[in-house]
Amino acid sequence: MKKDLRIVSLLPSSTEIVCALGLEENLIGITHECDFPASITDRPHLTASRISHETMSSKEIDHAVRSQLDGHGSIYDLDEELLRDLNPDLILTQELCDVCAVSYTTVKKAAKMYVADAKVVSLEPNTIEDVFENIKTVGGLCGVSGRAEEFVAGLRKRLGDIAGKLERSDLKSLKSPEVFMLEWLEPPFSPGHWVPEQVAIAGGNCLMGTAGKKSQATTYREIYESKPEVLVLIPCGYYKKDVLRQIKNTVLPANWQELPAVKNGNIWTLDASSYFSRPAPRIVDGVEILAKIFHSGIFGEPTDLEAIRIPAESLRFQEHIGARA
Repeated sequence: MKKDLRIVSLLPSSTEIVCALGLEENLIGITHECDFPASITDRPHLTASRISHETMSSKEIDHAVRSQLDGHGSIYDLDEELLRDLNPDLILTQELCDVCAVSYTTVKKAAKMYVADAKVVSLEPNTIEDVFENIKTVGGLCGVSGRAEEFVAGLRKRLGDIAGKLERSDLKSLKSPEVFMLEWLEPPFSPGHWVPEQVAIAGGNCLMGTAGKKSQATTYREIYESKPEVLVLIPCGYYKKDVLRQIKNTVLPANWQELPAVKNGNIWTLDASSYFSRPAPRIVDGVEILAKIFHSGIFGEPTDLEAIRIPAESLRFQEHIGARA
């Protein structure tokens, strides 16, 4: 590896990958959302967001995002002068989602103008296997291919251990719960990309989601009709504290009180940013936590740090029975 390799990561996920591969010292610039590991948060921030999870409701955020993107704008600002001053050799970015990070087009244009010698690499995962390939790609770019291969092998083993426990002969009759992973509150979004795979590996049946496909806007009525036995709230980019704050102001249809997940007290929230929103190594942690939620008799109960069960009585419902769109 080039010891003085200078890396700028414009994705929280690629920041996690760089650090997982032991390249933290080479990381010279990050985004305003990069918060893991905590030891890198003092690095220069090259981006800023025009939208705040802390002060806006999920409905307000959705409206702001749609307004910006429909007008062909961006919800992020890139500090091009700082990019020039940092003068990186490698810039890691993405084209997958304009809502998740500064756009690839903006990064390419800025790199061409200010750091012409930098290599710009777009990471485009849609599945768990794609995430593993991204890790190996970053390892190859940074001259630590062997380290990346070994690291990915460890992640695969952890997933294999979960599958192995679920496939043991005395567990063949184990029931897979019907699970809905709610990726946004208002409007509701069904799960996409690697999340359906995470649910399946953890021993659940993912409702209204297709592995490798984008998350899609849906309706409360469609979710009601799918009759989930487990409801997991993982709004993109949210932590547990964000969900708990937002859910207080979210009014759900009255008939949701009839959902098996609500009646049986199987409503959970996890740190979406840590385990689901970012295509990084911790998606494996997400699978392990889901396995505890779905099959606690095998894997044990999740800790409060891993997942929080949301009491049904803390939810707000419309007064009159009737499915809301």
